[in-house]
Amino acid sequence: MKGNLYLIPTTLGEQQPADVIPAKVLGIAAQLRHFVVENTRTARRFLRAVDPEFPIDDSDFVELNEHTDLSTIGQYLDACERGEHVGLMSEAGVPAVADPGNAVVAMAHSKGIRVVPLSGPSSIILSMMASGLNGQNFAFNGYLPVKPAERAKAIRNYEKRSLTEGQTQLFIEAPYRNNALFDDLMHNLRHETRLCIAADITLETEFILTLTVGEWLKRKPELHKRPAIFAILA
Repeated sequence: MKGNLYLIPTTLGEQQPADVIPAKVLGIAAQLRHFVVENTRTARRFLRAVDPEFPIDDSDFVELNEHTDLSTIGQYLDACERGEHVGLMSEAGVPAVADPGNAVVAMAHSKGIRVVPLSGPSSIILSMMASGLNGQNFAFNGYLPVKPAERAKAIRNYEKRSLTEGQTQLFIEAPYRNNALFDDLMHNLRHETRLCIAADITLETEFILTLTVGEWLKRKPELHKRPAIFAILA
């Protein structure tokens, strides 16, 4: 019998796991000893928050992130092949969504290893739920281009797609560039387009608000270094 690959959700910020993750999920995480993680230090800190007595030194961690050469991950699920369970953890939120963990999930399927997704906070889904925008048809587009001309073009293209298809368009930015992105949105979107900004989701400083661009022009939020999701619907 092969072991399972458990997709372990983590918190979206500095908070107690029990505040946002079901107890059953935390119980499964506490029993695992093999992990594929985006960042080992963050993963260890999370597991110690789950259980202060967690045996970190008796557990195995391998990293899978944007710097990982995917040709080297062939052994990451060897424990599953031996009948032991493995946990996949993202840096924040649910793994394999806007996260490189999908590579090991795909490998698990190819090896006949059962993949078990577990409930936890997803900034994408939570922001969509709270936005009041079209939740029947939406797309997450990841990061916008960095170069100003390409970014402006992308913003206008997403607005056009939203207008013609009725599809909510979601995207993110590195937190230290959020204020600049806000300014770019103000310059490139129509005043009638609705924009939802969801920052610090699940944290005490959580801020979620949907207004038209015209209304946002009258009240610029402070988003510097605050993890945020942006969503538009024309």
